[in-house]
Amino acid sequence: MRVNRSESSLPVRLLRDVVLILLLLVFIMIAVNYFRNKEPETNVALMGEASASRAFRGVFIRDEEVYTYSGDGVLSYNVADGGKLGNGTVIAKVYADDRQLSINRDLEKLRKRLDILKKIQNPGTLQSAQPAALSDSIEECYRSLVYSRDMKDYPMVRSDMDDLLVKMSTYQIITSEVTDFSAQIAEINDRIAELQDESAEPVQIISSPRSAYFVSYADGFEYVLTPDSMDQLTIKEINSFTDRRSSDKTVVGKLIEGYGWYIAGIIDNSSKEYNIGDEVELRFDDGPDKYPAVIKSIRDEGNPAKSIFIIQCSAFNYDLVQHRVEDAEIIKGESSGLKVPRDAIRFADVTDTVTDENGEEKSVTVRSKGVYVLKGEQADFKKIDVCFEGSDYVLSAVHENDPEYLALYDNILIEGVE
Repeated sequence: MRVNRSESSLPVRLLRDVVLILLLLVFIMIAVNYFRNKEPETNVALMGEASASRAFRGVFIRDEEVYTYSGDGVLSYNVADGGKLGNGTVIAKVYADDRQLSINRDLEKLRKRLDILKKIQNPGTLQSAQPAALSDSIEECYRSLVYSRDMKDYPMVRSDMDDLLVKMSTYQIITSEVTDFSAQIAEINDRIAELQDESAEPVQIISSPRSAYFVSYADGFEYVLTPDSMDQLTIKEINSFTDRRSSDKTVVGKLIEGYGWYIAGIIDNSSKEYNIGDEVELRFDDGPDKYPAVIKSIRDEGNPAKSIFIIQCSAFNYDLVQHRVEDAEIIKGESSGLKVPRDAIRFADVTDTVTDENGEEKSVTVRSKGVYVLKGEQADFKKIDVCFEGSDYVLSAVHENDPEYLALYDNILIEGVE
């Protein structure tokens, strides 16, 4: 019997079409449920801090006097850069050659080590020491050492290291890990005696003629960049100064007078953000420390975007006297508030109650800046009070008693609401 293909294929085609339609419906339902149940992207409102700052190339200006000597011999300094001098303070000793410098350095190290070992061997130290108490003291010394290192307090770092060495060595003795350090003490005394036989007295002692701060180098700008001439500095001159050191062998260093210094730089002040008398902070590339300062002068040569700033600071330390020119940052004030991503900011019409000139309250509709926050499944609009603007976020001032404003820990909707 012959089968009609067109009649037999019709049910097959119908069944296939039904199956395809059902599959399509399944996919549509899956997609709808996915997007319906997809959690909206949110960001929790947390407190943040920020500061307004400008980077600039700073030129240090100080009241400086170069201090010299004959140039014969080599210098051994007694004062670190940035150190405070009194009248008659020994700045440096002059020796005939480098060999004497090496001997003196070795003697200083040996005497310091000897003092530590004698302190450990002291009967009073050993009798009063208890293992448990020493263990706690060692841990405390270590924490102090780490803190001093983080604060860049290098003299305290050395002191903490010595204390730690004494306590750890004492612990070794009372726990019988070692007997004593008598052999090491005798060996150090013998070596000190040998070096003393080779050492010679300095051929000259250089002392400070007055109270001042000290720096052990000169750069040739000491009598050019002065407080008396800084108000006449031009942009071209400020850009021309470089960081350098003199090779003159007669230079002992320089004395810095007064209780402060200045820094000059070219800063954009076209928005009039900074004013004379503003209290600011300075931060330099050498480290994270911030130094309080005051703006003493602002002037320009016709373009406020290139204003000449003269800023005064009274802090002194090693880092602050190592350069004539250094990249710096001026920081004016710090702001804190709720951190809001820029992508989340929206505008909405909000009804506010205001008081007119007659003292009567009335409702007005204003266009307000804010964000949508998620309350359960509901998106509510909350106003923000921008107190700082960053590149991809803003800080909003906290209004604790006003429910119309964004609050701490609110879930800010990033997208999905227009």
